[in-house]
Amino acid sequence: MIKGKDIVVIGIQPWDIEIGSNCKDIAKEFSKNNRVLFVNIPISYLEAWKNSDNKIVKNRKAVIKNPSLSIKQINENLFNLTPATYIHPSNSFPGFLFKMINKQNNKKLAISIKKATYELGFKDILLFNDQHMFLGFSLKELLNPKLSIYYIRDNLLIVPYWRKHGLQMEPYLIAKSDIVFTNSLYYEEYARKYNENSFMVGQGCDVSIYQPDRTEVSEELKSIDKPIIGYVGYLSTKRLDVNLIAGIAKAKPDFEIVLVGPENESFKKTELHHISNVTFLGPRPPETLPSYIKGFTIAMNPQQLTKATIGNYPRKIDEYLAMGIPTIATKTKAMKWFKDTVMLGETLEDYLENIDLIMNSDTEEKRVKRIQTGNNHSWTTCVNLMYDKIKEIGH
Repeated sequence: MIKGKDIVVIGIQPWDIEIGSNCKDIAKEFSKNNRVLFVNIPISYLEAWKNSDNKIVKNRKAVIKNPSLSIKQINENLFNLTPATYIHPSNSFPGFLFKMINKQNNKKLAISIKKATYELGFKDILLFNDQHMFLGFSLKELLNPKLSIYYIRDNLLIVPYWRKHGLQMEPYLIAKSDIVFTNSLYYEEYARKYNENSFMVGQGCDVSIYQPDRTEVSEELKSIDKPIIGYVGYLSTKRLDVNLIAGIAKAKPDFEIVLVGPENESFKKTELHHISNVTFLGPRPPETLPSYIKGFTIAMNPQQLTKATIGNYPRKIDEYLAMGIPTIATKTKAMKWFKDTVMLGETLEDYLENIDLIMNSDTEEKRVKRIQTGNNHSWTTCVNLMYDKIKEIGH
C-alpha cells in the first residue's frame, strides 16, 4: 500500500459528470490513504459558446468569472480543481498546428495545477492520467511528477475524435510514462508494445448493494414461471449480438429471456420484440438492479465481437457474480480474466451448451466461488494492485 503521498488525477470525465466513472472511483480509493487533487479538464472557447446552456459549461464559466471557486473539498483528503481558464479548440487542425495548440493547452492546464498544488501544500506529486492522451501529453515535462501513471480502460482510438491525432500521440505517451495500468489483458498487450512496465490490474466494482442474502427477487420477475436468462444494461445493437439473443430464445422456448435496461433506437426495431419468450422491462433505478439479477436463473453478456468490445472490461459481470448467478458470456481477451467463474463461448452452439451445463451441474460450491470472485473485484483490490506494481518497479 502507498500512504501519505500527494496525487494529481486528470481524465476525460470531470468530477461533476452525472454517470459513473472509473477515474472518480480510483480517486476516492487513492484518497483513503493519500491526498488527491482531481482535476476537471477546462472547456474550450468553442465549447463555451456552442453549449452555453449545459450545466457543466455553466459551472466552468462561473469559476472563470470567480477563480476563488476553483478548488472544492470533497472529503478530508480529496479536492476537486476546476481550472479558471479556457483552452483553445485544436482537434480539427492538421498535425503540426494541433501539436502546437495542444502544447499551449497543456501549459495552461499545468499552470492551474501548479497553482492549486501550491495552495494545498502538495509536494513530490504522483500524476495519474485516465487516458487523456491530448491534455495529459506534456504534463510529465511541465509538472515534473515523482511518478507518471497512464491508465487505459477503453479503446478510444476507434472514436474519430481521438483517432485523428491519438494514433500517433497515445503510443508516445505510453512510452514516456513511468508505468501504465490497464483494466483488461487486451489493453495490457497493446501497451506493452511501447512500455514494458504495463500491467493489467482489473477493474473495481462497487458491489456493496449486490448482497444476495439480503436481496429479494423483484416482484416483476416472480410472475414468470420459467427459468430466466437475463441481461442488465444498455441495449445497443452496436454492443450486443441480437442474432445470438434471438437464437437462444428460439432454441430455448422453455426459458424466458429478460432484458433490463434502456434501448437505443435500432434495438427497438429488432426481431427480439416479436419473439414470444423475450421480455423487455426497460430501464430500472440502479439501486433496484440487484433484485432483478437475483431473479435470473442464468445471467448473460452476449456481446458482439468488435473493436469496441474485444478489450472492454464488462463491469456487469462482477455484479452478476457478486449475486452468485451462473453467467454465460462471449469469449474475448478481456473475459479471460473471468475464465474460472464464467462460461465463455463464441457461437450460438457454445451458448446453448453452456446453458445446459449450468442447468445440469451447477453447485453451491460454484455459487460461493462466484460471490467471492465478484466481491474480490473491488476498487480496493484494483488500487492495491497498482500500489504493488509501483513498488515492483522501484518507485
